[in-house]
Amino acid sequence: MTPTNPETYDVIIVGAGFAGLYGLHRLRGMGYSCRVLEAGDGIGGTWFWNRYPGAACDIESVEYSYSFSEELQDEWNWSCRFAPQPEILEYMNFVADKFDLRRDIQLETRVKSAHFDSASGRWAVKTESDEEFSAKYVIMATGCLSAPKDVEYPGLAEFEGEVYFTGKWPKDGVDFAGKAVAVIGTGSSAIQSVPIIAQEAESLTVFQRTPNFSVPAGNRSLDAGELDALRDKYRELRKKERNSNLGIDLILDPEERAFADVSEDEAIAEFERRWQAGGLYFYTSFTDLFVNGEANDALSEFARDKIRAKIDDPEVAELLVPKDHPFGAKRICSDTNYYETFNRENVSLVDVRSDPITAMTATGIQTERVHHAFDVIVFATGFDAMTGALARIDIRGRNGLSLKDKWEAGPRSYLGIMTSGFPNMFITTGPQSPSVLYNMVLGNEFHIEWITDCIEHLRREVLDTVEPSETAEDSWVETVNEIGAMTLFPKANSWYLGANVPGKPRVIMPYLGGFKAYKETCKTVVSNGYDGFVFGEV
Repeated sequence: MTPTNPETYDVIIVGAGFAGLYGLHRLRGMGYSCRVLEAGDGIGGTWFWNRYPGAACDIESVEYSYSFSEELQDEWNWSCRFAPQPEILEYMNFVADKFDLRRDIQLETRVKSAHFDSASGRWAVKTESDEEFSAKYVIMATGCLSAPKDVEYPGLAEFEGEVYFTGKWPKDGVDFAGKAVAVIGTGSSAIQSVPIIAQEAESLTVFQRTPNFSVPAGNRSLDAGELDALRDKYRELRKKERNSNLGIDLILDPEERAFADVSEDEAIAEFERRWQAGGLYFYTSFTDLFVNGEANDALSEFARDKIRAKIDDPEVAELLVPKDHPFGAKRICSDTNYYETFNRENVSLVDVRSDPITAMTATGIQTERVHHAFDVIVFATGFDAMTGALARIDIRGRNGLSLKDKWEAGPRSYLGIMTSGFPNMFITTGPQSPSVLYNMVLGNEFHIEWITDCIEHLRREVLDTVEPSETAEDSWVETVNEIGAMTLFPKANSWYLGANVPGKPRVIMPYLGGFKAYKETCKTVVSNGYDGFVFGEV
């Protein structure tokens, strides 16, 4: 291929995760030519890259799966409530084979740029190996947690031991036996991996800046009889999920009462019920939990007491108890024996707020007060979430407008699906949609179906381009900000707000009005003739 002879398709999809696979399947079925470009040497997106010890889903397996094919639901057997990463990746490969998707997926192909040409109404997509593609439509299925945050510590290049990143874990795994190991970070990937690393390593030191709330996963095996019973009610379950705010309804229904309307004993009983259920069911607890400070304070103190009860050393317990943010304003983590791991003799905790890391050395980590010697350093430092993967691609719309420049002060979109000035470019589960606060598999299905229906509308009406009006975009950004400001989420320095990345604008990125309201808005936009969108001809 040369710049004058690019491969030509109707649609280019960037990313072969849950959105990319379903997008390819659906578009092919509608008669469109489509190519998926994937940076990894395997499909799976987040579940391809995040293969660190203990990596698992925090949503029930039977719910964190595709719903578009009843045959697929009947054929696949999940082994446990919360599937580990290898099983989710196996499932996604099973899907790719079942629907013959691989022939239209190009692996080891990282997209470098995507530029819109107004004269032709097409996108020119270039890869890092300088392959070129031309497409009428581009779907950015790049994922919310797929761009690891840059790690910048003085002296890191001089460290003579082994260095690993949870978001780019070696396929063959890591042998920690007999080694002194450091884990930097206490987010979800650390909370999942620390208990396993501690069992294998000679010693483990966890460097914590900010403690997080984590609830017991409560994982267990699923037997054949239980799976058969679940299949019998799959249709009903999926309907409930799609009409819920979180997309999970298997074990506990959403609580319809407000904290303000129940007694203290009733509130504690409800908290206990959800703590014992495991997973993310607190997100569907009392209706005012994330807008009422008193309600959240009660839950936060309940969770703190639960954490303290798991840890033998009171001083360590107080370091691990979150006190600087409301429960759930940072992503709720779920764990198997995370807090209990700090009772092991070979595990220690360093509070980097009181003793900050100053540098890496040839033999370990230097804090202000102590030098720690290590054989291995594991960075569990998180992601440039929701916008990071898009920002790393040179995306240019009309008149050479750069997406990175347009979003310099924070993302701007309409419905979280499109952004003004970038015709025919769609984004799945991106910023200003419910995104990471909804079941991501079902959220990606919803977005792919909305996007492909929109593409079909253009074909049916013989139109060339679609993009939001600036007025509609401004209104949506204002709506997202206003709803977010009504909640407790801004009280946490979380990746929901980009606060974990130095220099990133601190804005509320997810739509916090719930998936039910979001879905109805998207449907209303379509029923009103794609209200807020501008269609054009080339």
